[in-house]
Amino acid sequence: CPSLQFETAWALTNIASGTSAQTQAVVNAEAVPFFLRLLQSPHQNVCEQAVWALGNIIGDGPNCRDYVISLGAVQHLLNFINPNIPLPFLRNVAWVVVNLCRNKEPAPPTDTIQEILPALCQL
Repeated sequence: CPSLQFETAWALTNIASGTSAQTQAVVNAEAVPFFLRLLQSPHQNVCEQAVWALGNIIGDGPNCRDYVISLGAVQHLLNFINPNIPLPFLRNVAWVVVNLCRNKEPAPPTDTIQEILPALCQL
């Protein structure tokens, strides 16, 4: 049910925007694979909420960022960079992509940066 998926993702997004411990609790609850599945929803509001949640998790630090990358999130996120995506949604995707490139200790994987660069040129 799309409305239940949206509401669930929204609640988890809010939790993941809290402290590092709260974000880690969302990760430990295995929500990241759930969000990755939601990125494939035919309902844009569900996809957008999943993007927002992933951005909060990725932004928590390099461990969370690398975990989300290891699950294959980058290509799913880059698929949203296209002319058919509404501008507010595209801005949210761009924010998440920027979060993927943050933190220098350790830096994001080089292959991830190489995967992201062509998409950034489309923005």
